[in-house]
Amino acid sequence: MKWLQAIQQKLPQHKYAINSHLLGDEAELAWSNLGYWADATSAYPHACQQLAKHLAQSIQLDSKDALLDLGCGQGASLIFWLEHFQIQNLSAVELQSACVEKIKKNLNSKVKIQTESFLNLKNIYSQPCMDAVLCIDAAYHSDLNSLLLSVFKVLNSKGRFAFHYLMLSDPFLNLNSFQKLKYQSLLKAADVNLKHLNSKQKLTAQIQQSGFEVLNIEDLSAEVLAGFAAYIEQQENASTVSLDQLKIQMTAKLCKKLYEDGLVRYVQISLSKPE
Repeated sequence: MKWLQAIQQKLPQHKYAINSHLLGDEAELAWSNLGYWADATSAYPHACQQLAKHLAQSIQLDSKDALLDLGCGQGASLIFWLEHFQIQNLSAVELQSACVEKIKKNLNSKVKIQTESFLNLKNIYSQPCMDAVLCIDAAYHSDLNSLLLSVFKVLNSKGRFAFHYLMLSDPFLNLNSFQKLKYQSLLKAADVNLKHLNSKQKLTAQIQQSGFEVLNIEDLSAEVLAGFAAYIEQQENASTVSLDQLKIQMTAKLCKKLYEDGLVRYVQISLSKPE
């Protein structure tokens, strides 16, 4: 049993857990997103901050907003909202209980955080109470219809929602069944369901049917997918490869393939709830 326990201790505690130290962030409340890369020589925490900043600016995040951070990970984004946007009313949900406990320990009363899926916000909020909702680099693991329904119910009138998702390009629609099946398997390994993804036209219609108004859909494939892949390629110089390193390297290889094939795009979506 000792060898089994030793292996289990080496494995990530959650399927979304990332060893941020290997990525270049040694903070206790570290970043764990793909980053927005102006170039591959940027420091990892800076690239992550840029992705968060770009997302927040798409809905003109204001210090007076009651903000909800969906899937806040290890908590770096929460510090960013507090320090760079001076958010006074900050809430968050995160599935990883270990991350939630660490955030509670470090941020104390500065953030109201719950261990919960962002698809089940009704379990926490019984009525609309948020002016802004942000989800950095996590929403594409979920069914978009379920996410939109969950968020719509907690947003105040004129509330805004911004998140990252994956979108099918027009050439993808011309693939044969076997080619699509290969992509389905590839994305499944990254916990992404191909059936949840749509072309831009269908994605826009899907959002509008949920009751939201589309502010913008911006393609960030070059800045995120290609940028993260290039950054990790520069870091691959270790003589031994751990399970954590392998997970990061496989993520980078997937990002590179998605970008080079151009069939699945990484997009930033910003929405508003009507009056």
